[in-house]
Amino acid sequence: MTVAQAGRTTRAASHAGADDASWTDVLVAVDVGTSGARAAAFDLDGSRRLEIRRAYPTATPAPGRAEQDPRDWRRASLSALGELVRVLGPRRRILAIGLTGQCPTICLLDARDRPLGPGLTYRDNRATAEAAWIRDRYGDAGIHRRTGHLPAAFHVAPKLMWLRDHEAATFRSATRALQPRDLIALELTGEAATDGSHAAATLAFDLAGRRWDEGLLEGMGLPGDLLPAVRPAWEPVGTLRRAIAERLGLAVTIPVILGGADSQACALGAGVVAGGPVSEMAGSSTCLNAAVPAPLPELLVTHYPHVVPDLYTTETGINTTGTAIAWFASLAYGGRAGRPGSRDYARLDAEAASVGPGAEGVLALPVLADGERTDPSLRAAFTGLSLRHGRAHLARALLEGVAFAIRDQLELLRGADEPVTELRVSGGDTRLTTWSGIKADVTGLQVTEIPGDAAVTGVAMLAGTGAGVYRDLAEAIERCVHRLPTVHPDRARVAAYQERYEAYRSLAGSPAVRREVDPS
Repeated sequence: MTVAQAGRTTRAASHAGADDASWTDVLVAVDVGTSGARAAAFDLDGSRRLEIRRAYPTATPAPGRAEQDPRDWRRASLSALGELVRVLGPRRRILAIGLTGQCPTICLLDARDRPLGPGLTYRDNRATAEAAWIRDRYGDAGIHRRTGHLPAAFHVAPKLMWLRDHEAATFRSATRALQPRDLIALELTGEAATDGSHAAATLAFDLAGRRWDEGLLEGMGLPGDLLPAVRPAWEPVGTLRRAIAERLGLAVTIPVILGGADSQACALGAGVVAGGPVSEMAGSSTCLNAAVPAPLPELLVTHYPHVVPDLYTTETGINTTGTAIAWFASLAYGGRAGRPGSRDYARLDAEAASVGPGAEGVLALPVLADGERTDPSLRAAFTGLSLRHGRAHLARALLEGVAFAIRDQLELLRGADEPVTELRVSGGDTRLTTWSGIKADVTGLQVTEIPGDAAVTGVAMLAGTGAGVYRDLAEAIERCVHRLPTVHPDRARVAAYQERYEAYRSLAGSPAVRREVDPS
């Protein structure tokens, strides 16, 4: 169940929840995610004891657009955090609060820190022309060397350029441009700040120097003073503002640790701090991250500063994975209301498991967000359908389609001679047990599930490190990173999936699954 299905949800997230007296000290993680905000309470050994979720919608007013109301980010985050504090009660002592969120998503604020219209999410592809202009001006190799990225509408800078050119009056009124996590940091502490993992997603960040690239900002015609100061992910950004502390019933001395972008925090929570394993954040979208000492030369691989000092993470991603499954579950399993619950997801999982590898010829391309982050014209498809196929075949094909997309991204790392030995998967959709076996067989890798959600675990680890609970991140990893038994690939199924993977690549390259985006 994704955040969108959870709505206003309170859950005890381990065998011992809020009523258990065996734990007193608490680290809190707040995640301003794609389909909602959540606040999670962790004990000092990395077990998630309680989680509160608050959903909010994404508007898609036109093809290629995906918007959210920044006021929803504030309301949902504070509501989730307030309810978490209430349920924890006075017996618990919150030592620190860490932050994360969807990235790169951006909103403009006025001089009183009020949102100037909707936030443009990472799935918003309206700024294709601006991204193309950046590529033409700086060249692929040049911009990748400076920022670790190839320009796409996915990034913040092209979005800001679009707003400047298409909503000029609004843009002139803006005094800040903040991502969702940054907005919550401002709300909690009164300090405007971001970290390197969020800053790198703007396409205006000097990756090697770990600072804003003033030359790029000037060249793009973007005022640098819109962007917040860049600070380390593991350091406090401040303490709670008095008004917020009184509202939540907390001490004003509680430190708020900035944290990192959700996928980089997930890599930390999965213990991915050296070459070999790859973190898969399996949520509404999928991010794949490996830890490297220096950026790779492969232009199609994105790079960020890791939330661990002196390291980088590679990143490739897929816009609609968990969202694609939720879409299909709503249509095929959610009944008249179209709102699938945990039993419906269990049925989807069981039915997918009842169909053999290859889904009896059905092939799915799971691109349901009006484009992919590196290919805005790409669209979703099911092919190979027959009257003998039912919803079980479609469910299996969709799970396989996501696995094929994951393999496609991992091949980029292999092509850059980066070792890929294991897929460490965490997130809400690990509850689909069939999926780990499919991923193992499609990729040929061992797949290890990280219990809970490594993104919020990683944020809690950063919070504990920033507050001095752990000596350093190495101690946090030793205490907090837990793993479930590994799923190993089956040699025969690996061979069988090779042909289907080639068919997937052929489908993804077909003009039949493309539609150009109108940027107006």
